[in-house]
Amino acid sequence: MGLREVVIHAWSWLNYKPIYSDQLGMPNRRAFPEAKASWVPAEDEKRLAAYKLLAAYDNNQAAELAAMGGDSGARERREFGDPSTYIDTVMAHVLGREQTITVPGAEDDGTDSTPGAEAAMAARVQDLLRQWADDELLPMRIQQAERKVVALGDGVYRLAWEPGKNRPTLRVHDPGFYFPILPEDGDAGEYPTRVHFAWDFPEDPKRGLKARVRRITYELDWIRPATASGVDTRGRAVRAPLPAPTAPEGQAAETEEAPPLSPGDLYYPATGAIARQYAWNDEPSYVTCYLTDATWELGDIKGPADVDSLPLDAATFATRGDGEVLDHLDLLIDFVPVVHVPNTVPPAEEHWGQSSLAKILQVMDELAGTDTDSSRASATTGSPIISISGQTPGRDQDLAIAPGTVFKLGETGRMDTLNTAPNLAELRNHTHDLQDRAARVARLPAVTMGAGDPSKFPSGFAFQIALGPLDSLIASMRLARDHKYRLLLKMVQRLFLAGQHPDWAGVSVQSAELSFGAYTPTDKASVLEQVTAGVTAGILSLETGVRMLMDAGFPIDDAAEEIERIESRAFAAAKDLADATGDTDAVGAFLGLDLNPDPVAPAVVLPGTATGEDGDAFQDDQDTAEEDLDSEDDNAPTSTNRRTGQSRGNTR
Repeated sequence: MGLREVVIHAWSWLNYKPIYSDQLGMPNRRAFPEAKASWVPAEDEKRLAAYKLLAAYDNNQAAELAAMGGDSGARERREFGDPSTYIDTVMAHVLGREQTITVPGAEDDGTDSTPGAEAAMAARVQDLLRQWADDELLPMRIQQAERKVVALGDGVYRLAWEPGKNRPTLRVHDPGFYFPILPEDGDAGEYPTRVHFAWDFPEDPKRGLKARVRRITYELDWIRPATASGVDTRGRAVRAPLPAPTAPEGQAAETEEAPPLSPGDLYYPATGAIARQYAWNDEPSYVTCYLTDATWELGDIKGPADVDSLPLDAATFATRGDGEVLDHLDLLIDFVPVVHVPNTVPPAEEHWGQSSLAKILQVMDELAGTDTDSSRASATTGSPIISISGQTPGRDQDLAIAPGTVFKLGETGRMDTLNTAPNLAELRNHTHDLQDRAARVARLPAVTMGAGDPSKFPSGFAFQIALGPLDSLIASMRLARDHKYRLLLKMVQRLFLAGQHPDWAGVSVQSAELSFGAYTPTDKASVLEQVTAGVTAGILSLETGVRMLMDAGFPIDDAAEEIERIESRAFAAAKDLADATGDTDAVGAFLGLDLNPDPVAPAVVLPGTATGEDGDAFQDDQDTAEEDLDSEDDNAPTSTNRRTGQSRGNTR
């Protein structure tokens, strides 16, 4: 009987839109042609259509998209940017005022007031990562990605080693290009082992180009024998296996020849496996990541084929700047350098996040309708409808109202106007009600949207309670991002090690994290009082206190340097340390001073070099004294030197 099934999935909250879900439950082909491409898997059609619909709301084009679905009055609908405002507000609160890369342990001074090996390594990695973030414009990349994450529900980062820049490069991709191959019988929340980035190009008659689809694939697989760039029989650039190594002349070949290997690989004849020791692993690994960059002409794709099953024999492979053909190119890493960031914590066994507009999208439609009605009502309020009765005969029936216009009416004539101002006021009140409803559903208090008056709160505690829904929202959204940015920074470190950057020699991979700053107004005086009391009473460490001050917005660039400055002036604490330990070296290290410098040898004064007021007379007296001593030495077997008190013999 053509009954529809009710299916609840990650994007079923859009089913109320006729353009999104037709009678068969599929997106409108005319409005979402991208989702209907032949190479797009069926399970991804709703996701791609949802991304386009959400982007239309963000760009004030939802009415234009609805008109393509057959809504004749959609183009008259007013859109005043409310969805975009919500997206910007949520993104600003999630990211905070600043983003800081921190490595746990980098601020630890150690128990003996000197940084230990672990603390020194953590501090070194933290400095190197911050330098990379400055070079790679990381704050801007995060802004680009988070705008898509909040608006669409998902965002994607892609890392690659750039030999020319001698560092990993970070790129942001639209999630509509992202096609992970998720396990059908496992947890979809697990990290995928094969990821595609795919998009199509329309036909370009001017350049003589047919419609094409490009696919970039990262795949984890067993380590295979080494390959090199070559050309096949059709003239395509491909990767070909290297010839097997031959035995030296005059030496018999072994029973089983080892396949050609990449430098550093190990071959195990018993199992036929190839192992590789990566700089960040303790044990050899048997897997590596392969990169393929291929393009197909849509006319060459025969039969049913989706993004994961496109035939490689009909593909044209790209060539990298250094001449390497990107046909299963071994990247010499054991991870997929792609990070997917969901906007919310995905449900169990799910992979995708949810847009911040999902729960309030119907309210946005109501707001657009109310704004449209208000615009029409304001037109009749500014130019009211007027009716005239008892008009003098002979005048034209089509009258125009303008300043200074005079109408001559008969004895029983009258002029009436239709007052629509009350209707306009009611529509505006309804608009405010809808905005409050959207803010309540989205857990964004009106004061965070700039629509509330902070002075109406009787105390800071009341203001903090009003921000409670926002606190829980941001905590949940940051939880969804915490592990993803840890993974991103771990991949950056591994790529530096794989690229053998000289500054990273001897570095071990550390657990780095991206810390987001405060997102609500902070009472700095109260935080400073808490830190002072806690550190003075000994219930807070100095490191924790400095971190609290940084989170409150105090201008502290580096916590470790700030702690060194504080301790270099803590003379009372240094005195207590000296009384407790009696170790001046420890006190000097605490203050950053050298309290026990090497002793300086006194200047040598040779006899006969001193002078008095009369230098010559003084020198004569010295000579006379020496002669007297010599004569005494000749007359006595032993004598005592009157100047030194030492005995000496008569033999010089």
